[in-house]
Amino acid sequence: MTVIFDIINLKTKAYCDLIDITSDIGKAIKKSGINDGIVNVHVGGSTGAISTLEYEPGLVKSDIEEFLEKIIPYDRDYKHHRTWGDHNGAGHVRSFLVKTSQTFPFKNQKLLLGTWEQIIFCEFDEKPRNRKITLTIMGE
Repeated sequence: MTVIFDIINLKTKAYCDLIDITSDIGKAIKKSGINDGIVNVHVGGSTGAISTLEYEPGLVKSDIEEFLEKIIPYDRDYKHHRTWGDHNGAGHVRSFLVKTSQTFPFKNQKLLLGTWEQIIFCEFDEKPRNRKITLTIMGE
């Protein structure tokens, strides 16, 4: 089995920035030369996350953001704010809920996703960030 590491660099916007990274992952799989296997997609940090959705404007710009704001609002006084003096408690809780890694299968260098499914990076921090998404590509 071969294991290849790659990085996707992103510049994000603050709060609920959802970025489609599916094509970047597909390019990294092709570059790896591995035909069949899995790719683990991971963000180092505790205010970002990896997920999937149908990347269309209604979901990306409204539905997901509105849903997360209902259950984990940014304007709440999180105890985390008192610990470090920053105001990204909601980002930490959102990252805890959505998670920082996911693993996806691929065959013949093609991700095995649903018809309308894309892989996204979710920026939940209160500030824009430069993010490094680590890909661990494994297979034969």
